[in-house]
Amino acid sequence: MDWDNARIFLGIYRVGTLRGAATLLQVDQATVGRRLAAMEQSLGARLFLRTPAGYVPTPAGELAFTAAERMELAADQLQRQMQGIDDRLCGVVRVAATDTMAKHYLFLALQRLRALHPDIRVVMSTSTQLSNLTRREADLAVRTLRPSSPDLISRHLTRREVGLYASKSYLKTHGEPQPDTALAGHDLVIYQSSISPSQSEALCGESIGNARVALEVNSGLMLIEGVRAGLGIGELPIHMADLDPQLVRIWPHRTEAYDVWLVLHGDLNRTARVRAVADAIVEVYTENDESLKKRRT
Repeated sequence: MDWDNARIFLGIYRVGTLRGAATLLQVDQATVGRRLAAMEQSLGARLFLRTPAGYVPTPAGELAFTAAERMELAADQLQRQMQGIDDRLCGVVRVAATDTMAKHYLFLALQRLRALHPDIRVVMSTSTQLSNLTRREADLAVRTLRPSSPDLISRHLTRREVGLYASKSYLKTHGEPQPDTALAGHDLVIYQSSISPSQSEALCGESIGNARVALEVNSGLMLIEGVRAGLGIGELPIHMADLDPQLVRIWPHRTEAYDVWLVLHGDLNRTARVRAVADAIVEVYTENDESLKKRRT
C-alpha cells in the first residue's frame, strides 16, 4: 500500500468528504480524488460508498483503515524518533493548551523563549479538547488530565482551585445565593457537557438542580467573560478570578482542586527545541507558584 495514498484515505475516512480531507491535509480536492482512485485500483476494491451524507467506508474500507492506521503510527514514530536526536534550537514546536492557560502562563513563557531562541517557531492550538500527541497534533501539551499512555511523559506543573464567582452587577440585581438550596433562583454560566460533564450536576459541590443555565460555553475565557457580563454565577479558577475587579467571590469556603500537567511524547523528550519550550513553560509555572506562596504569607 502506497503511504501517500493511505494518508489521503485516512483523511477521507476521518472527515467523510473529499473537501474535508483536502482541507485537513492541505492539498487540493482533485489530488484527494486521484489518490483515492489509485488506492482503490491498486487494491482492487471499493473503499467507500458515495452517499449524499458523505463517504461511508465499505467492509473493504474498514479493513484498509486498520492497515493504514498502522502505517500512520509507524510513520509518526519514525518522525518522532528522528526529532528525538535533533539538537538544533530551531524549527517548529506545536503546543496545545486551553485559552486561559495560554493567556495567563504560556505567552510569558513564549516571550522569554523568543528572546533566547528566536529561531524556534511555536504553533499554538488553544482548545478544551485533548490533542493527540501520538498523532503529532501537538508536540507538547498543558493539560488538566494526566495521561495514562505509557508513550507519554508527564510533569506535574501545579495544583489550582476553582471557586464560585459572580459580577458585581449580577449580585446587585439577584443577591447572593444561599448555601444548600441548589442555587435556587439563580442563573449560571457553565461549560458545555462535552467539555465538563460535572458542571451539569454541581458547581463547587453545590447542586445546580434549582438554578437556570443562562449560558453554556466551550472556552475558559468565554466562561470568565460570561460571568463578568453578569449572565450568571460561574465556577472559575481562583488565581485568575481574584485578580478581576469586576468579580466577587461567593462562599469562599467552597473550592474544588485540579492539577495541571505538562505532557510530551517520550520520543521527543531529547529534542532540543521541544525541551527549550517545555523548560520555559515549567519556569513560568514554578515562578507563579512561588509568587502565590509569598502572597499568602
